[in-house]
Amino acid sequence: MAPLRTILEQGLVRHVGVSNYSLGRWRAAERGLGHAVLTNQVRFSLATPLPHWELVPYAREQGRVVIAYSPLGQGLLSGSHSLNTAARADVRGRNPLFRPRSLRLAEPLLAAIHEAGAAHAATPAQVALAWLIGHPNVVAIPGASTVAQLQRNAEAAELELTVEDTHRLEDAAEAYRPIHGIAAVPSLLKMRAGRSGRGR
Repeated sequence: MAPLRTILEQGLVRHVGVSNYSLGRWRAAERGLGHAVLTNQVRFSLATPLPHWELVPYAREQGRVVIAYSPLGQGLLSGSHSLNTAARADVRGRNPLFRPRSLRLAEPLLAAIHEAGAAHAATPAQVALAWLIGHPNVVAIPGASTVAQLQRNAEAAELELTVEDTHRLEDAAEAYRPIHGIAAVPSLLKMRAGRSGRGR
């Protein structure tokens, strides 16, 4: 933070932001900077809701901003992925979130999103985005591959979820535990188990 503090105090920049900082690290950065670290860009969605409990309250209380990237969980929350859809050939094909076991674990969360969407004539993506930007001091940066997607994303700003919707979504998000690391790849688990067996 020391070099950033120099250029900030020289007026070469107006604000400083960080990315992927925990709350403790964000606070430490501000102490080192001697000024507010205005923004913290983090992975934040109903599939990765930790910032809802950790970072958003701090941003609200201190006048900071949380910038949510991957707000649709790389498409997991868009409604276009399920156990019945073929694995994508793009980066999602290698992402543990889109493996059958992980998709099965996501079904209650996806069901809650679809239920809220049906109640408001909204798409799953719009529900997921509306939940995010309904937080104070949060902005979302969703991707879009078509103009139509961009327009639908923007329309999420008009969607007002009810308190009941929000509670159901947050309960489902808190219960969702995606598989990460070696546990997401059954072949690697079998390989590791075989090596453990030979070691006995």
